[in-house]
Amino acid sequence: MSYPKRTAALASVAALAGSAVLMTAPAAHAEVVNVNYQCKTPIGDKSAVSPIDIKGVKSGGGYRITMSWQKGVSSSPVDLGKGAMNPSATIKLGGADSGTMNVTGPANQAVVPANTPIKINDLTGTYTPKKSGKVTFTAGVLTIKALGTTTTCTPTNSPGASLTLDVTAASGSSGGSGSSGGTQSGGSSGGSGGALPQTGPEDSAIALGTLGGTVLLAGAAGTLWLTRRHQTARARR
Repeated sequence: MSYPKRTAALASVAALAGSAVLMTAPAAHAEVVNVNYQCKTPIGDKSAVSPIDIKGVKSGGGYRITMSWQKGVSSSPVDLGKGAMNPSATIKLGGADSGTMNVTGPANQAVVPANTPIKINDLTGTYTPKKSGKVTFTAGVLTIKALGTTTTCTPTNSPGASLTLDVTAASGSSGGSGSSGGTQSGGSSGGSGGALPQTGPEDSAIALGTLGGTVLLAGAAGTLWLTRRHQTARARR
């Protein structure tokens, strides 16, 4: 097998192997987790259990995180008119990162009847990785502001993570001495001005082919010149 064909075959095998690794190592894992909320309301303590779903989607240098409640929590002794309730929440970070992030959402778009579980709209926020690795996202404190009052709902059952993301910190790509920088500086240190750097065996094959073509043309030109000279000498005789 010729060198270029063998190189292409090895590249294909490497690509297939890389695809297999990606297929066996998912970048995210999500599951719905039941969260037992204990709520401090203006009319006393209340409790409610709601399945929580957290999803993450890559967005620029970070991730757009969406937190969803599948059941309502707490309630109000009076009707809450459209736009009267404003929810927000925190999400605990774990694994390669720590601390919390905030998620917010729109006010209620319909009237919430009195003494009925309050359905929370999806809350969203942006997470920017500070460290690379697997980061977990777990439901934190839910805050509901309505009619000048504040209700705080805190998980009491130590819920597990609803989402795990394999992230890469944005600062990791600007380490100052990355491999791409080394390649660029290596190419420009050859003292050849604007000459393109050699990047692999195929470039060498192209260069050799070009050199061979030049030699062939030079040889043909020399043969033509010698033939014409011989014909001129015979004509003079």
